[in-house]
Amino acid sequence: MFKKLLIANRGEIACRVIRTAKQMGISTVAVYSDADAHALHVQSADEAVHIGPSPAKDSYLQGEKIIEIAKELGVDAIHPGYGFLSENADFCRLCEQNNIEFVGPPVGAIEAMGSKSAAKRIMEEANVPLVPGYHGDDQSPEVIKKAADDMGYPVLLKAAAGGGGKGMRQVWSESEFDAALAAAKRESMNSFSDDHMLVEKYLTQPRHVEIQVFCDKSGNGVYLFERDCSVQRRHQKVIEEAPAPGMTESLRQQMGEAALKAAKAIDYVGAGTVEFLLDSDGSFYFMEMNTRLQVEHPVTELISGQDLVEWQLRVANGEPLPKQQSELRINGHAFEARVYAEDPNNEFLPATGNLTYLQPPLENRYVRVDTGVLQGDDVSVYYDPMIAKLIVWDESRDKALARLTKALSEYRIKGLVNNIPFLYNLAKSAPFQNAELDTSFIEKHNDILFVEHSANVEQFVPMMAVVLLMQKQADLRASNQRVIADKDPYSPWATTDAWRANETHQQHVALDVGGDVHEVEVEQKEANNHTQEHSFVVHYNGHTSHISVKRQGDVFNFNANGHRQAITIAQDDTGFSLYASKVALHFAEHKPDLGLTDEDHGAAGFTAPMNGTVVKLLADVGDTVEKGQALMIMEAMKMEHVLNAPATGKVTEFFYQEGDLVDGGAELLAFEASEE
Repeated sequence: MFKKLLIANRGEIACRVIRTAKQMGISTVAVYSDADAHALHVQSADEAVHIGPSPAKDSYLQGEKIIEIAKELGVDAIHPGYGFLSENADFCRLCEQNNIEFVGPPVGAIEAMGSKSAAKRIMEEANVPLVPGYHGDDQSPEVIKKAADDMGYPVLLKAAAGGGGKGMRQVWSESEFDAALAAAKRESMNSFSDDHMLVEKYLTQPRHVEIQVFCDKSGNGVYLFERDCSVQRRHQKVIEEAPAPGMTESLRQQMGEAALKAAKAIDYVGAGTVEFLLDSDGSFYFMEMNTRLQVEHPVTELISGQDLVEWQLRVANGEPLPKQQSELRINGHAFEARVYAEDPNNEFLPATGNLTYLQPPLENRYVRVDTGVLQGDDVSVYYDPMIAKLIVWDESRDKALARLTKALSEYRIKGLVNNIPFLYNLAKSAPFQNAELDTSFIEKHNDILFVEHSANVEQFVPMMAVVLLMQKQADLRASNQRVIADKDPYSPWATTDAWRANETHQQHVALDVGGDVHEVEVEQKEANNHTQEHSFVVHYNGHTSHISVKRQGDVFNFNANGHRQAITIAQDDTGFSLYASKVALHFAEHKPDLGLTDEDHGAAGFTAPMNGTVVKLLADVGDTVEKGQALMIMEAMKMEHVLNAPATGKVTEFFYQEGDLVDGGAELLAFEASEE
């Protein structure tokens, strides 16, 4: 077995590989950029070496420098993780030339699957079913557009060298095609230095089902069943599960054998994933093959009982596959939810900031958390904003789903916006619980998933008002009692309960729930010192609620008009997150409008959402533009952000030019609306 392993990656996958390597007695080496000097993967490895500045192109993508470090430290194998250099044939070749084992497939397999168009041709020859499309070498916009016109809309544009949703666009009509092609080519060039495109017929209600394959150096291969990854945003996965709901043994075998046929067609070695689109009639089509370990590999590990990283290392070392197909069994059901620093209510815009408080749920045989960050770490602009992967297992899908929602309600993150309430709502939604899955799940069920704007908010408003009032009192107690009570601990002015000399203690509370303001009157009664319950009378929307509550940490035991329920409520820098039996809601105290106009706030619509780069200016200074017309494109955290005209008018000045680096919050342009 290898003596020393270098992990050419960062974050949670680097930590994941280090964990298994240590269990196998293999010494580990981490590499790190300026931004990751104190990162968890650096602390976890036996050795760590600085690789370069924060941008990935100057650090984690520096293949030759990584090879130099490996040679200096006597490394005999390199694990590339996923992303970065994991599917880079040139880096694999460098490892081979320097007698360092690349923990992954051979150069030929990476090259064969590295181009989506070439992969389609290989799969066609191997009789693996394909989605109709154009994968040709003629890349003129006219030829690509004609192919799209001929197969009929909608179509899907995809970067041939792409992955992770980069360089990908859905096109619903002929009129949208030119702009979508230009954007996809531009994003592909920025991400992969390659703008070769292919176009496929877009199936409107497919499921994304992928097969985990493994092959050894002797030509043996197995499939470790399937994962359903249909729930996606921006073509990137949100929640994955294994096995796929509704999968029959016959269909599983057909897809598994097709996946192995694909792997053997390119003499594959190691862990790979063959992704299929599964249509409602049971037909399936090859989409692509990822020649690496997948982000969602833990769900396969939990249902199969196998450590896939250990399998990778043993196969790379020349050992046979640990198990044959007949020895593999599915046990139970598993989910993985990707916890991101992003704002689902703002088109999943990635967020940056400091993790001032981070408390994941307790890990046990049912709950696993794969992460690469610690409390106090920064989520930077330079890399993907994933905080962790929350993975759960149980004997059935229903039981595993209950584990998932409970674990999500116990996850605590402060310091930056995150997607945990959204994940909770998704997991709790009836369509997801009923496994009504397809790749447009989030768009289709938008009104259910973004429940801040739905009617069922009102039943929780009285309880939210009580929580807000209790927290304000706790804050007052912490600040005021030190001043007053030290002088006279028996003074009534040192209390923050319901004591009043002559009148009822009633307060007005204004709640902001998803942008909607709810006005509430709360009358507080004296607390019961024996039961530790606080009592309130709440007047809201023409109704009166008698509410008592006893708090135990983050769990509030409410009795509202005789209806008892325990609700988890977590506080962060932006307010509170409420987790009830069927819903997660975010609320905060509404700040009054002080009469500031849009001019007082500055050109809020033309500020950079975060640190990034100006990619393209789409208008000329002084020219008249129409409302909604694109003015500028920014790239940040691997995403393009388009700034559109809010009204008919003109750009009077661009403050940055193409290629300029921009700080988050910087004003990008000056706009003058036309007079009506």
